[in-house]
Amino acid sequence: MIKRVVWLSVVLAALCFQNLSTYAAESPQTLAGAQKEGKLVIYSSTDSASVEPLLQDFKSLYPFLQVEYNDLNTTEIYNRFVAETASGSGTADLLWSSAMDLQLQLASKGNALAYASPEISGLPKWAVWQNQAFGTTFEPVSIAYNKRLLPADAVPQNHSDMIRLPKEKPDVFKEKIATFDPEKSGVGFLMMTQDAKMFPQFWDLAKALGSSGTKVYTSTGAMLEKVGSGEHYLAYNIVGSYVLLRQKKDPSLALVLPKDYTLVFSRIAFISKTARNPNSAKLFLDYILSKRGQSVMSEKSLVYSIRSDVTGNVTAAGLTKELGKALKPIEVNTDILAGLEQKKRLEFMKQWQAALKR
Repeated sequence: MIKRVVWLSVVLAALCFQNLSTYAAESPQTLAGAQKEGKLVIYSSTDSASVEPLLQDFKSLYPFLQVEYNDLNTTEIYNRFVAETASGSGTADLLWSSAMDLQLQLASKGNALAYASPEISGLPKWAVWQNQAFGTTFEPVSIAYNKRLLPADAVPQNHSDMIRLPKEKPDVFKEKIATFDPEKSGVGFLMMTQDAKMFPQFWDLAKALGSSGTKVYTSTGAMLEKVGSGEHYLAYNIVGSYVLLRQKKDPSLALVLPKDYTLVFSRIAFISKTARNPNSAKLFLDYILSKRGQSVMSEKSLVYSIRSDVTGNVTAAGLTKELGKALKPIEVNTDILAGLEQKKRLEFMKQWQAALKR
């Protein structure tokens, strides 16, 4: 993933009350504190292209804030935050990452500020951990493919198909499948370990990927570029929201939500306990959890909203209508930390590398 820093312009603080009549979740104390801080530093794995509509709308509400938005991959966010915290140097005010387990690990070790956001009532109960870590999205783990190049009878509809089809059609799939590298991608590791819990034949699937010469990547963006160009025909375990956004530019891309089960992950946000700009971080957290922020997320960023009162296809309600009980949300709690235990992680990676014949 390309690192970028997106700077939102600084304007006079006197303008700060414009447009607040349409969104006023913040307390007067938080707003006053944010005005004094005047800045917000975010580390996030949400692509700059996806987040831009959110940042622009947030700027319209709080134009006095200068926002430094660092677009990093999930492992970089974790490692950078840990290193900066250990050294006592400045770090992010707010972390927002799709690697749910890494975020929960940081929060559970005392790195998150407790904050009872006024927007909590709009979230599912499973999406909030101790008022410290907050699920902000409801995103399907999907399969993307190039519909110009992959024959219709070779399009997988469930996880079992990912075992069967590469065996039946080796000429079609040889070196034409992409997936996350779980060793270098935090969200990739999360998806694979959750697959292993959900799907008894997971290791058969991993071996099928290995036999097909599957290539691994650290970001959804890189995989979608390869699928769009035809270097690969299919990407397994990919962020569905990014496929929707990329389809605007590349109509050859198609999306499959597995019919047997579709994992749903949620980008977790938390405010650093040592944040230099905690009030500004509270404003942003409240915004991305609010109905207004979630509507922008769904309609303009094409990232699936988690709130039940946001309607449309790119929402939890839309996905539930389409897939019903096949949806398997990964809950925001410390149960997901089990896979990060050193012994279990080493065992998983050893099996993964053997399956892919690395």
